[in-house]
Amino acid sequence: MGAAGGRPDESPVHDVELASFALGRTPVTRAEYEAFLAATPSAAPPWWQDLAFSHPDQPIVGVTWFDAVAYTDWLSQVVGGRWRLPTEAEWEREARGGLEDAPTAWGAALPADEVPPARDAPWCVGLGTPNGYGLYDITTIVHEWCLDWYAEGFYAVSPLRDPRGPDEGQRKASRGGSWRHHIRWSPPAARSSLPPTYQYADYGFRVLREEG
Repeated sequence: MGAAGGRPDESPVHDVELASFALGRTPVTRAEYEAFLAATPSAAPPWWQDLAFSHPDQPIVGVTWFDAVAYTDWLSQVVGGRWRLPTEAEWEREARGGLEDAPTAWGAALPADEVPPARDAPWCVGLGTPNGYGLYDITTIVHEWCLDWYAEGFYAVSPLRDPRGPDEGQRKASRGGSWRHHIRWSPPAARSSLPPTYQYADYGFRVLREEG
């Protein structure tokens, strides 16, 4: 986990062991989130009425970290099993797609046309190439909320087994690229963070199911 020569918060590179889990093939979509809104008293996020964000296959955006957690709690109730947000370690493992040192989720370079030209809203999920673990859009389109509190120096004290970040903090960890950025993808090891109450047009999430 981590990247030699990357940003300071990506060091030191270290080994991590993780229990078995399954991660969503794509970020949660607007259509999937709409079912949650219909079944709960949760409020629709910003941009919900914006036609540019209205395609059912676009990733849901504008959700707080708490909204994302509420969705996973609801999913656990209606589908069964234990659903939650992935930790940074779990997300990074899946983003690597079985490639330990590759600079992208697909290897030495992004597949052709993986990231479309600049646009005014996120593109639909699942249009690109899956990585080695069959995941789409894992480092593109939207920043994805993670379970952990963020700390720049956490890697220096991270436990070997199933790390979940520090016990408290002011910002929640996130991973992945952003449709709004000039460069609309990120390396698998790249870290980001945001206060958990913030709502941005390029923040979504992907769900994890615990196994075993």
